[in-house]
Parts: sequence; structure tokens; C-alpha cells
Amino acid sequence: MGTERDPRTYAIIGAAMEVHRRLGRGYLEAVYQEALAYEMELRQIPYRREVALPVWYKGHRLATHYQADFVCCETVIVELKALAQLSGSEEAQVINYLKATGLEVGLLLNFGAASLQYKRLILSNSDREGERI
Repeated sequence: MGTERDPRTYAIIGAAMEVHRRLGRGYLEAVYQEALAYEMELRQIPYRREVALPVWYKGHRLATHYQADFVCCETVIVELKALAQLSGSEEAQVINYLKATGLEVGLLLNFGAASLQYKRLILSNSDREGERI
């Protein structure tokens, strides 16, 4: 997936831009999550909301799990934030979700800034070498 557009993430980002354009900043994350779910329905983007992601340690499934805001198209993890500014910890959160699921593509969407901030994160199988999750 080099520099060409990924139609999945392109569609999701477009839906998020529409939500931000209509609502602006200042709402709680839950408001953006509900609005984005509705916008994705309108655009026929398949998604599951608040998806529990298991965490494994040495082949043992831990009772603790992550919860992704969305998994879209069964292949893209989408994490929403409503922060004035992103720090590195939000990116690390999405990377951990990718590690936990084995999926390769994640989107971090921040509705808290003046315009929508988004970051597409990729975790390829070569990035996982030596890890047993």
C-alpha cells in the first residue's frame, strides 16, 4: 500500500471530515463517535463499533482487553479523540491495537482541533518479527 490512496481509509477520513465540518470542535468524544457511525451508515461504510480486542501474553489470553472505537471494513481500526492536541501516546494506543489484532492499518482521528487531524498508521508483518502477542 505505497503512496496510492487506500479506498477504505479515504472513505473513512471523508466521513470524519464531514462530521467535523458539521459539528466543529468542542464536543465529547462520544458525540463524534455517534455522529461518525451515522455518517458511515449514510456512506455505506461497513463498521463495528466499540469492538473488544483480546490481548495475549505467551499464548495466554488475558482477561484485560482493548476496546477500539471502530473496526471498519473488517480490516481498519479507527480510534477517535477529541483533544486540543495529540501526543505520542494516542499513536502508541493504535499501534497496540494493531499488534493485538494482527490487522495492519489503523486510523487515528482527532476532532478536538480547529480542523480534523488524522493519521494513518501501518504495522506490517515485518514490524512484528520476534513478537508473540
